[in-house]
Amino acid sequence: MFRKIDREKHRRFERGESILSAAIPNPAIQETAAGRIGAEPAGLSASRREEAAARPKAVHFGAGNIGRGFIGVTLAKSGYEVVFVARNPEQIRLLREQKEYAVEYASESGERETVGPVNAVPIGSDKELARQIGEAELITTAVGLSALPSIAKALAKALEKRLDKSGGRPLPIIACENGIRASSQLRRLVFRHLPEALHEQAQRQLTFPDAMIDRIVPAQKNRDPLLIRVEPFHEWVVETGGAEPMQRIRGVKYVRDLGPWTERKLFTVNTGHCAAAYFGYLAGFRTVQEALASEPVRAKARAVLEETGALLLARHGFDAAEHDAYIDKTLERFANPALSDKISRIARSPRRKLDRSDRLVRPLLLGHELGLEMSTLQEAIAAALAYRNPLDEESVELERILRREGLDGALSRKLGLPRSHRLVRSVADAYDRLGR
Repeated sequence: MFRKIDREKHRRFERGESILSAAIPNPAIQETAAGRIGAEPAGLSASRREEAAARPKAVHFGAGNIGRGFIGVTLAKSGYEVVFVARNPEQIRLLREQKEYAVEYASESGERETVGPVNAVPIGSDKELARQIGEAELITTAVGLSALPSIAKALAKALEKRLDKSGGRPLPIIACENGIRASSQLRRLVFRHLPEALHEQAQRQLTFPDAMIDRIVPAQKNRDPLLIRVEPFHEWVVETGGAEPMQRIRGVKYVRDLGPWTERKLFTVNTGHCAAAYFGYLAGFRTVQEALASEPVRAKARAVLEETGALLLARHGFDAAEHDAYIDKTLERFANPALSDKISRIARSPRRKLDRSDRLVRPLLLGHELGLEMSTLQEAIAAALAYRNPLDEESVELERILRREGLDGALSRKLGLPRSHRLVRSVADAYDRLGR
């Protein structure tokens, strides 16, 4: 399936470019003068300080791996001064003092770039946060989907002051989270905290474009606490709904409807990554890279993605050759020898990953509706049920559910189907074949 590949498109994927957009260079792997992104280092001359002050300002919630290693880099390349909103006092101090940080790309060359100018404010500093948001042209987040409620109140409070004083200036707010329609979720949370008297004005001035992001940033500990190591590839897609974006961020793809792109990422990157981790766990490997160096594990992961690929082609009409190249590139990214991603990190939270709306069960149910064969995906679900990690709370809870309800009961609950349903029986058979 999908084996006829357009070689030029495949080469573009090798360079980290999106084959589903116009030929937009991937800024993550472009060389910059002296390896710098954005502005000069901390010791700016007066003229350089004026130049930095003239840059449009982007306020970004979250100075973690994705915040610094993806969103911050991309915004700096687009000419923004990036102000991080963070909780870690030491991180805030360093960002304020240094006004820059380093990004290293996990590749043979080990290219390193410096990102700046940047600044940082604590999320609890109401006055300073309100000032920064009052001056911002763009707000983004990368705090984790579950943390959006914890930042919504602070964001709403700062927006309240801006709405009072801004004179009608529009402001896009993009939640760059690993979840479906995160910006729409953030909008609902923010409006709960805004005074009702400001709702009409907020609806006119604030937009919350939904987005999809993709970049592998493994867990890491570096001597330089601000240094972040990332893969060269990245993809950031923003939904426009047909309207012209207020700002065009360099390297971002703008689409009318985000739905197909979200499913493409969820059913390829997320499904493939966890499938490789669960198959790798059963084979006794420690990292995803070690697992994918094993031909049997790689073949299983590839088979899963061919099954979900057939679903994506049927639902959204993606080009078969392009999607085949996307699968190949995705597996290459997972296997990148310059990264070391522990299986325990990628396989964690199996109970959530087995939800009906998530990366394993949802494509299985959608494929079943279309009459598609998904036997290897069923094996991946069985492998997720067999995952055991005493340090992973969800793994422990899933094991309790299996003991309490039995395999058929647990599968019936997760799939939302009767115990007698063919899918329940097929996944149960796949689990039994594991001999766990």
